[in-house]
Order: sequence, then structure tokens, then C-alpha cells
Amino acid sequence: MTKTLLNAMVTLVALLALAAQAQLPEPVARALAQAGIPESAAAFYVHEIGADRPLLAIGAERPLNPASTIKLVTTYAGLELLGPAYVWITNAYAGGPLRDGVLAGDLVLRGRGDPKLTIESFWLLLRGLRGRGLREIRGDLVLDRSFFPADESDPARFDDQPTRPYNTGPDALLVNFKAVRLQFIPDAEARAVYIVTDPALPQVHVVNHLTLDPKGGCGDWMGKVKLDAQGNSQTARLAFSGAFPASCGERVRHFSVLSHAQYTHALFGELWRELGGTFSGGVRNGTLGPDARLIDGVQSPTLSEVVRDINKYSNNVMARQLFLTLGAVVAGAPASADKTGRVIRQWLAGKGLAFPDLVLENGSGLSRVERISAKSLGQLLLAAYKSPVMPELIASLPLAAVDGTMRKRLSGAEVAGQAHIKTGTLTGVRAIAGYVLDARGRRMVVVFIANHANAGGAQPVQDALLRWVHARAPEAATAGPAR
Repeated sequence: MTKTLLNAMVTLVALLALAAQAQLPEPVARALAQAGIPESAAAFYVHEIGADRPLLAIGAERPLNPASTIKLVTTYAGLELLGPAYVWITNAYAGGPLRDGVLAGDLVLRGRGDPKLTIESFWLLLRGLRGRGLREIRGDLVLDRSFFPADESDPARFDDQPTRPYNTGPDALLVNFKAVRLQFIPDAEARAVYIVTDPALPQVHVVNHLTLDPKGGCGDWMGKVKLDAQGNSQTARLAFSGAFPASCGERVRHFSVLSHAQYTHALFGELWRELGGTFSGGVRNGTLGPDARLIDGVQSPTLSEVVRDINKYSNNVMARQLFLTLGAVVAGAPASADKTGRVIRQWLAGKGLAFPDLVLENGSGLSRVERISAKSLGQLLLAAYKSPVMPELIASLPLAAVDGTMRKRLSGAEVAGQAHIKTGTLTGVRAIAGYVLDARGRRMVVVFIANHANAGGAQPVQDALLRWVHARAPEAATAGPAR
């Protein structure tokens, strides 16, 4: 074979590969058309680990809103820059003399941005104080929240749902996601619906005017329940009316109410009294004084565990806490979104990754301005596969038909259990990004993003893409990347 002929064959193979990259597989193209989403409003990127070129790249360089798939940037950066064993510590200090169990001064709580300071963890902190002999606090509860900037955002700004916990703003002392848990319990015999509140805070008044519907189907049960939410930063009133279908059984909803400071004050007061302590002071923001003395503290789960919660269940609040923590730890407190943005870009540059299309706002995807291209997200996942933290990152992603936001997807399909996929959902946005193990044992990076009014109907497109990547025929593979 002459050198000229060999070069021609290599060129032909390259051209065939490029042609294959730019053509949607038939089942994916059909699903896209049926969803009413033009190809110009979507982006596809599929790249086998270790290959020179992508198998599929359509609209892949177009900057798009990625919704919650942007959490992959935040969590991967967190794992590498902070380390999988990183923990957040919340400490309690005596702001005055402490003798014979009596604190003649303030109790200072200093937060460092713990994304998972749940009611159980907060209780353990207070139990630790009681265990060390503290029983009476004669001063105020002082909250040192200076590690993060004060959150002045309107929780109703994004989607006019101010009581939904996912709209809770970040805070250096975020306690229990600033949420109350309401359990709706139907009682057929009493023909009534009971509401149980946890934690039961005096500042949160729940009014129950619900009636029990004995015959109606469950479906969108919250759509049949009317909520009148009123209040301010210090008190809240949640009034429920309408019909609750008995067929729903017991249901749970969480609501974010009160300000960060008032919620922490209210919960502290209730738990402290339950533990047998005495406290009648107020609450105020402040910083740790030079004479304050550490009494006790509590630490979060490790970052690898927190990242699992963020990605498996697409937790926006925890993602925003991690995003700000990155800036505060790497660039110095207090945190800011700009600091974190610079930290992440420097980290990417150090890995040889330049993403000019990347726009970060809060790192959670709960944003209308965040942008990234499918190619950049794909390149990030390719780099992550070579990282020492690769096992932690992949294990944090929802597994198709098994858990997280993919638990109810692709059940019974061959790709079930073979795809670790982060999902993203906003009005007008649907996205997936992650890894698929195909039928021949090859690991593939897969990214799909759609920004369109019909994006809500894109799930069949995503599923068709994942099925195709997993089970693509040998002839499709030969038209793929050169070895």
C-alpha cells in the first residue's frame, strides 16, 4: 500500500468520524422531533474515555443553561480543592464567665457554612453543652455568621415560591435548612386530616382547615390543597384549606419560614428547654470576641458524604453552601460568589481546561444566568475520570433506575444500573450529564442540554440517548473516534 493511499484512507476515516459526530442517531432524532424541540435548541456530547475524538458532538460548543448539572463543576472542584475528608465545624463559645453551670453572659455560635447542620446535629451540639455542665444562659444567643456574606436575596425572586426549602439562601450558620416538616395524616374514621409539625416552633403557627376527600385520586395532591402563607422574618402563619385525598395516605412537605437568625433562635430555645436548660435571652448577630472561650463543637459529615447528598438528590441549598465554602477556604473569608468563581477558573486553568463559555452565579443550577457548553461539561467529566477523587464523584451521581433523581427512570431497560447521571431541571431547561457503561464494557461520557419552551418534554430524548449509548451497534462504534 502506497503512502499516498494510506494517507487517503486515514483522511476518509477521519471524515467518516466527523460525519458520525454531527448526525443524531435515529431514535434520538425521532424523540427530539416528537418532543417539539428543534436541534438548534439542544446540545449533545458523547465521548468514550480514552478516545481521541467524541463519538457525538452536536451543538456542543453552544453556551446553554445547564440547570443542576452545573453541580458537577461545584462538587468536583470541592472534592479536589478541599479533599473528600473535609468537614465543617460549628462551635459554641462562652461570651462571659461560666461557673457552676451558669453562663453570666452570651452564648456565641460560630458557623463555618456546614451544609448539613440538621436538627439532629444541632441537638447533639446542645447536648454536648449540657454534658459539659452548662444549664443556665443569662445572656443572649449571639450568631457569628461572618464566614459568609449576609444573604439579602428574596426567596420569592426565582420562582415565586418563597416557602419552598430549595429557595433558602446560603448562610454560615444554616440550621436544619431553615425548614419545618409538616406531616399530613388522614383519619378515615374521624373524617379528618391532621397536620403534625416538626420542629414545633411557637413562632410558626399552622392553621388546619383541610377536609378529607374519601374518594378522590391522589395525583397532584398539593394542587388540591390551598396554602395561605403569611409572615415576616420573626413569625409565620401557614394556613391550609381545601380537600386532602384519603387515597394519598400520609404525606410530608417541608416549608422554609422565618429568617436564619429567628429560626436558629426558635429552635435553640425549644431544644435547650427539652434538654433541661434555662434560657430567656434574645438573639443577635455578632462576631467572636477575643475573650470568648470554646465550650464544645460539632462537625459535619465528610465532604464525600455531602457531595453524595448534593448530586443524588440535587440539593440546591447544600450546593450553594459548598460553592461559597470554596471561596472562603481557598481565597480567604468572608466568602463571596466572585471569589469562588475565580478559585474555580484558576483550578480549571491548572488542569489545562479553558471554558470561556462558563458563567457561574451560585454553583447550584438554581439560576437563570449560569451557562456552560455540553463540550465543556463533557471535558470536565473526562478530566474527572483521571482524578484521584473520581470514585467519590461517580458514586455521588444518581444511578439509572436505582436511586436519587434517576430512581424512577429507565426501569427494565438494559441501561438500568449502568449509567451514573446527574439531572438538571428548570422551566424551559432539561439536562443530563454523567457516565454510561456500554454493553461492551466501555465507559462513555454523556451530556445533553435543551433550552426551549418544550424542554419539559425532553425526558424521552434523554432516555433514548442513554439507551443508544449503552447498546450502540458495532457499526456505529466503527464510525466513532479513532484509536
